[in-house]
Amino acid sequence: MSPKQIKIILPIVIVVLAVAVLIFLSKARQPAEQREELPTGVLVDAITAQVEDIQYRIASQGTVQPKLKTSLISEVNGRITEVSENFVEGGFFAKGELLVKVEQDDYLTAVKAAEANLARASASLEEEKARVRVAEEEWASFTEGVAPELGLRRPQLARELANVRSAEAELERAVRDLSRTEIRAPFAGMLQSRSVNLGQFISRGSNLGMIFGTDLAEVRLPLTDHDTAFITLPSRGQGGYPEVKLTAAIAGNLHQWQGSLIRTEGVLDERSRVIYGVVQVDDPYQLQAHSKAEPLRFGRFVQAQIAGVSSQQVVVLPRNLLRPQNQVLLVDAEHKLEFRDVTVQRTDERYAYVTAGLQAGDLLAISAMPNPLPGMQVRLGRVDGEWQQDTATASTTSTEPQE
Repeated sequence: MSPKQIKIILPIVIVVLAVAVLIFLSKARQPAEQREELPTGVLVDAITAQVEDIQYRIASQGTVQPKLKTSLISEVNGRITEVSENFVEGGFFAKGELLVKVEQDDYLTAVKAAEANLARASASLEEEKARVRVAEEEWASFTEGVAPELGLRRPQLARELANVRSAEAELERAVRDLSRTEIRAPFAGMLQSRSVNLGQFISRGSNLGMIFGTDLAEVRLPLTDHDTAFITLPSRGQGGYPEVKLTAAIAGNLHQWQGSLIRTEGVLDERSRVIYGVVQVDDPYQLQAHSKAEPLRFGRFVQAQIAGVSSQQVVVLPRNLLRPQNQVLLVDAEHKLEFRDVTVQRTDERYAYVTAGLQAGDLLAISAMPNPLPGMQVRLGRVDGEWQQDTATASTTSTEPQE
């Protein structure tokens, strides 16, 4: 075949082969695939509203302080001759325990001198009584009529009686001063700080140290007017004190103590506009119970949960779900968004307590959405933490044919 013929036949062969390939591909074409269309709308998570009866817990915080706190003051002069081994900072002692003893020699001498003075006064009184009896007998034997007071030695008798009473008072003072040389604990407690030591000379009015009572501790809790509306405040002498749970983290562990709200201070703070409630805790250092529980030490900062009033048929929501103007965002039965007004009885740092506007089973949208609109179509993702299969807007359509 000549080159000229090849140039004529070759294009024809190529065209025929191309047509054959096209015919083969059209016959081998697959049918359109049916694909399920994904539901339309924004994917949101939701929780189910639960109606329950609750007791409110009002949160506050404060510092633990002793109910009894006093300074030990010396009432005598002298040198300290004895100090208790418990008279150290942080030492515990019982009521009436001897803490500090002052030298007693001078005071023992004063007691002996007062006793001798009383004995002399008593002897003089007895002598004067005898003179009075003699004077009365003499007057009755020599004359008739009423005897004058001076003649019967009544003024002298009154003077001697006064001397005896004065001597008794001096003895009482001397004995009292002697007893004050032994400085004892006025209540069971602990020593917070001390200012004297063995051998030191002290005078009347010297400060010996600061002591705290360990039988009772108190915590002052600030309460707003809104808080007090949900607390049954204690009435004087009527009991029924609200229970208070105190908590504090110590070495990474959370410890709890129980107390009672026994009173309020009755006056609003002028700067903060709060009223202080006082919580009392018995035996904070666990000394009477001999327990191994963590002591509630003075000066510790604690969180408090006060048992408040009860309320029925309440829906407790995370506070972030409450929108402006007391609205919440719901997902209705058709998977559309709905804004609903609710009545909020109380809010705290974590929850909002709704008493009207919601029913059990309502779905509340919890996903963050930038611009939610009423009636917007959505798809449910997780409800109460469990994934849902949303088929509200599912449909099937044909896709583009594939070769």
